[in-house]
Amino acid sequence: MKKIINITFISLNYAPEDTAIGLYSTQWAEYLKEAGYNVTVVTAFPYYPKWEISKAYKNKNTFLKEETNGIKVLRYKQYVPKTPSFLKRIVHLTDFTIGSFINLFKIKECDLVISIVPFTTSALLGYVQKKRFKAKSWMHIQDFEFDAALQTGVGKKKNIVFSMLFRLEKWLFSKPDLSSTISRTMLKKLAKKSSSELYYMPNWIDDKKIDPNKSTIHPYLTSDKIKILYSGNIGDKQDWEVFIKFCKDIDQSRYEIIVVGDGSKKERVTQEIQHFENIKYYPPVPFDELSNLLCSADIHILFQKPEVVDTVMPSKVLGMMASSKPSIIIGNKESEVKSIFEASGAGRYFSHYSKEIINCIDEIISDKDSLLQNGIKSREYVIENFSKEKILLKMHNKLQEFK
Repeated sequence: MKKIINITFISLNYAPEDTAIGLYSTQWAEYLKEAGYNVTVVTAFPYYPKWEISKAYKNKNTFLKEETNGIKVLRYKQYVPKTPSFLKRIVHLTDFTIGSFINLFKIKECDLVISIVPFTTSALLGYVQKKRFKAKSWMHIQDFEFDAALQTGVGKKKNIVFSMLFRLEKWLFSKPDLSSTISRTMLKKLAKKSSSELYYMPNWIDDKKIDPNKSTIHPYLTSDKIKILYSGNIGDKQDWEVFIKFCKDIDQSRYEIIVVGDGSKKERVTQEIQHFENIKYYPPVPFDELSNLLCSADIHILFQKPEVVDTVMPSKVLGMMASSKPSIIIGNKESEVKSIFEASGAGRYFSHYSKEIINCIDEIISDKDSLLQNGIKSREYVIENFSKEKILLKMHNKLQEFK
């Protein structure tokens, strides 16, 4: 094969989205550009996590060509449901796929195509590009969206529709030359869905961007109380019923709970918490404020639905660990996050909610010396195993094998 020069990068989410998949896709594409590749990104109009096309893009044409940081970006204005039900998500997916298919044919050279899943149909777009140019293809899975839909209750129980979707998924996942995903448990699941070569490529943390030694107190977290922070997507994978139980059980005179984020469940959650005097909600902060936000908390919380085990590795966990502050997480007992917590001393991991979590928080806060030492250990662990420089350098070395 000829030397790889031209890369088509397909991702639903991209800058100016600066959270979750949008952040990682942008940093990956920009790394490739800095390494000397000609990168063209095929993406949607920015809409996440609000599920609304951002104001700066609302009046733009349906097809939009931009250049950001030397990267050509081809956008399609996809349908975005304000209240994303399962069927509306399917329309959202289909519309993006059709529009992006058209954008693919505006690209005249391609040696490698990188497809970010979700959407699963990004793998289809990657296959089209692979066949057009006889290019190599790399599929990277951030989330198994069909499995996640079943596990979180977004879709109904497995039926003929899901059986068809999983058959389509398996066919698409067999087409790339290389398939990667973000956790070891997800890699095992991928092995059952794909016959491609497999590669472990976790999400990363830029420890220069999340640094407690350089952070200042964020305006959202100025209370004299002990501050408990949830920052991230307010969506289907989190267990909000458990969160409300937690809010009722915590000592409201001693603790303040801060929720920062947006997502499909925001309206419901903000309505539920408005009756609590010690709970505050704020919209997402820009990425350059994230270090201040995370490092200003005393404790981080993440309450996932326990049935979610191998569909996703929450990227927010890395930021929580890098802040040097302890975390309390609820999730599946087989989750990879649990093993990371046990290895790093980042906090406590529970498989279900009980008032033991409240007691655990009281114990953590009362032991200042252990709190400091565990925070340092947690940050060192995440930098050693998940630093941006190390993960993307390994990615680039793997890419070189295509030559």
